Amino acid sequence: MADLDTREWLLTNGLGSFASGTVSDVRTRTYHGWLFAATNSPSGRTLLFSHLEASLELPKQVIALGTNFWGSGQIDPTGYELLRNFDTNPVPKWVWGEDDWQLTRQLVMPHFCGGDREVGIRGSGEKNFTPTLREAAGASTPHHPITPSSCNRLLIQYRYEGKDEGILRLRLLIADRDFHDQQKATPQLQFSQLLGQGQVCLQGINSGVFGTPWHLRWTRGNYQPDGFWYWNYHLPEETRRGLSDREDLYSPGYLTVTLLPGDVVTLEAKVGFPDLLQSPLTDDTFAEVVEAEQERLSLVFGWEQEEVGGWGEPEIGKTGGGENRRWGEKSTPSSFPIWQQLLKASDQFVVSRFSTAEPTVIAGYHWFNDRGRDTLIALPGLALRTQRFELAKGILQGLGRYCRHGLIPNIFPSLENEPVYNSIDTALWWIETLGLYLEATQDWLFLAEQYSVIQQIYKAFIGGTRYNIQVDSTDGLIGWDARGVALTWMDAVVDGQPVTPRRGKPVEINALWYSALCWASRWAEILSEQETVAEPSRFAKQARRYSQQAQQVKDSLQQFWNSQLGYLYDTIEPDDHRNSQVRPNAVIALSLAHCAFSIQQGRQILQLATKRLLTPYGLRTLDPGDPEYIGKYTGHPQRRDRSYHQGTVWCWLIGPFIRAWKRFYATEPLPFDWQPLLEHFLAEGCLGSISEIFDGDEPHTPRGAIAQAWSLAEVLRQLEN
Repeated sequence: MADLDTREWLLTNGLGSFASGTVSDVRTRTYHGWLFAATNSPSGRTLLFSHLEASLELPKQVIALGTNFWGSGQIDPTGYELLRNFDTNPVPKWVWGEDDWQLTRQLVMPHFCGGDREVGIRGSGEKNFTPTLREAAGASTPHHPITPSSCNRLLIQYRYEGKDEGILRLRLLIADRDFHDQQKATPQLQFSQLLGQGQVCLQGINSGVFGTPWHLRWTRGNYQPDGFWYWNYHLPEETRRGLSDREDLYSPGYLTVTLLPGDVVTLEAKVGFPDLLQSPLTDDTFAEVVEAEQERLSLVFGWEQEEVGGWGEPEIGKTGGGENRRWGEKSTPSSFPIWQQLLKASDQFVVSRFSTAEPTVIAGYHWFNDRGRDTLIALPGLALRTQRFELAKGILQGLGRYCRHGLIPNIFPSLENEPVYNSIDTALWWIETLGLYLEATQDWLFLAEQYSVIQQIYKAFIGGTRYNIQVDSTDGLIGWDARGVALTWMDAVVDGQPVTPRRGKPVEINALWYSALCWASRWAEILSEQETVAEPSRFAKQARRYSQQAQQVKDSLQQFWNSQLGYLYDTIEPDDHRNSQVRPNAVIALSLAHCAFSIQQGRQILQLATKRLLTPYGLRTLDPGDPEYIGKYTGHPQRRDRSYHQGTVWCWLIGPFIRAWKRFYATEPLPFDWQPLLEHFLAEGCLGSISEIFDGDEPHTPRGAIAQAWSLAEVLRQLEN
């Protein structure tokens, strides 16, 4: 591998913690490191363990295996030039070597599923209870009780092959910083270390404040304390993003391991102080953790063991499944290893939130937390398509519990913070996703349980709630009017001003409102027929009222029809001005469970969207012919925020497009080829995941978060069976 390959890899653990880096093992981002521990799952992500700088001493040479960018512009050492192979399945693995030696390194991050709670189970009838927190982390002691953060672990294993004895030196590079920041060497920042038998305990101390303790242990070798700073690492991806791009890392010491051909050394990094009662670390521990993860995924997704063994295929850049076979050609995705890789990738976004003791969904890695809107849009792909019905139910239940003033938060609380209710559509997406869950499961007991939340949302929108959100009594449509905020999914704000404010009556919001009224009418009718429900006539009356209002909204949605353009106005503004920009929100309006537009209108909308918005990776957020169009998502943060919804391609929008196409062109071939997007999943950006966004202009370079939940979820949801 002569090229400096900066494609990325990602490991997660079900707590919000992650490890990430590049194929060439060079760090290019603030978010690259081996242990970003979520100390308040899934929040509080802190870089503790950056990496090990490895060198191999042979009788006639000393070989530096690392690769680093430096602020001086140098690349030193250049270990990537000795990299023979890299693979991500089942775990990231690097192989360095020359004719007479070979060194393999693998990383695995053990998964924690959520304690005593039942999460992610296939089917409504099957049940499996995940390990308790105590079982997952090992027995606690009175002095070191089990905490969520103590479940954060990373295992590293090296294997040496060669004709001579080798000496492997592993220098620790560590930090104690928030995952958004860079670490700088200052007199106020120090690190303590306590050396024990086969392990060292480490802790940062910044201006007298103690950081998160963690420890590293190993199966063989001698550790030498030898503390000093490495200054001025360069992070070129941050340079390209217009952000701070320099980092200092501290090295407390190094481990020296003498290896005969065939020897292995295994290391484990774990948050918390060492525990005398924890299981001993052996070289078999690594394989046991990998096997446990395979068994867990087998249970979650209903795989047979022999299917799980197929993770190693296809090779990067290949789609697998037979010669010359393409997706959609009378094939079943579950027969392809790539389908299992998609499922495995989807599981990375499912995490446990300890502030609420409920499952949630990370919106994207590296930098996003969980978000209400993103979670609900992703849920049909992540949980319903994959038959993780208990997961879907748990998330819907948890979100419903946070309903206030008819709104559901878009940003969720850590232990010390309140949720943020800054969206108009999250509550409507909750109803839409609840409807899809109920259709899949027929879980009418859950409907009865959640019906009060549905009524709360309905009454708040009718009577008015925050941000002047209220149904217009003259036409039944939802409008809102508040300056300085952006309440729809096009939510970028620069210098306190929304880039696409969309105040008034946005088209997809009112399409969601129409679908919500249709769902509510159906549900009230179902409840009126339940024998266990008191006052069935009350539900029947509500069903009629919801149905009448749905019809009014359906008629009023015709106000969005732009007959001259053959498309939908994006927003009817507070002064009744109609925004005629060609955006994908019209396609979202066509894709919901209940659609208010005619066949002729739907076809015209899709034809224009295909011509102006469709790309191989999703839909543009704005017509390239529009004066406000920005074709590249680059530059400093403000410039990027201004382009976020002004032409940038969002992958998740391919889902609404395909659903709308199937509704209005049921017998026509889909004008979309899956191949580029699947090749992106396999061989571009973050290997084994799908990026958040892409440039609107060709070649549609991937941008934003390297792994985005709703991007991957919509691919899962829409791939043909």
